[in-house]
Amino acid sequence: MDFQLSDKRALVTGASRGLGYATARGLALEGAKVVINSRDSKKLNNASKSISDESGIEVYSIPGDISEPSIPEKLVKGAVKALGGLDLLVTNAGGPPAGKFELFDEETWQKAIDLSFLSHVRLIRAALPYLRNSSAASVLTITSYSVKQPVPNLVLSNSVRSATVGLTKTLALELGSDGIRFNSILPAWTTTERVKDLMTQRAKTNNTSPEEETLKQAEESPFKRMGRPEEFANAAVFLLSPAASFITGVMLNVDGGMYKGTY
Repeated sequence: MDFQLSDKRALVTGASRGLGYATARGLALEGAKVVINSRDSKKLNNASKSISDESGIEVYSIPGDISEPSIPEKLVKGAVKALGGLDLLVTNAGGPPAGKFELFDEETWQKAIDLSFLSHVRLIRAALPYLRNSSAASVLTITSYSVKQPVPNLVLSNSVRSATVGLTKTLALELGSDGIRFNSILPAWTTTERVKDLMTQRAKTNNTSPEEETLKQAEESPFKRMGRPEEFANAAVFLLSPAASFITGVMLNVDGGMYKGTY
């Protein structure tokens, strides 16, 4: 299937590793021009080189912490300068810390909101003037299946990511007349570096091993395993692409059946 992504211009945040990296890689392999972002310059440059070497597409990198209010606009402007415009935007950020409700103070809640909600708001707001000039504008927010089925010990993520889903659906309705599509993917447990860190934390709490905790968590899927980043990326690339031109306002679970609800 031709995803019609050749020469499309994409910005992917949180892309030095994990789901963001896999998505940027998938877009580049389909011929898209890509700018990637993360906080860690060294990891970001390594990711850019790796994707470029594999795809044969020059991948640009712009470091910056998207939880800081001034960074999203600078990042979008930098991407537009590098690419000559913008067609695709993937808003992705690392998750807030694990823990139960009474562990977190007001400052920690605000940091979680800045990271996992307002970063999406600021990136989209900055990108809109350029997306309006695109004939294939598409925005993908990356959230979590926890917005439908809260994950134990992740109260910050469970709460704040739900706001991003509400934003995504609302913008799909408000801005569809401008030709801009908005969708979100709700991944479940996927073998990313963040998930490995969470499994390590669980192991310390439960006096087990990360491997045992991973197997225990994988039991929630009918497949008895966690997802792979490239499986997430396959869905992301399709939703972003012109091949999905009549799909907007969708909150797609990519979860291996871990979400147990009907809707």
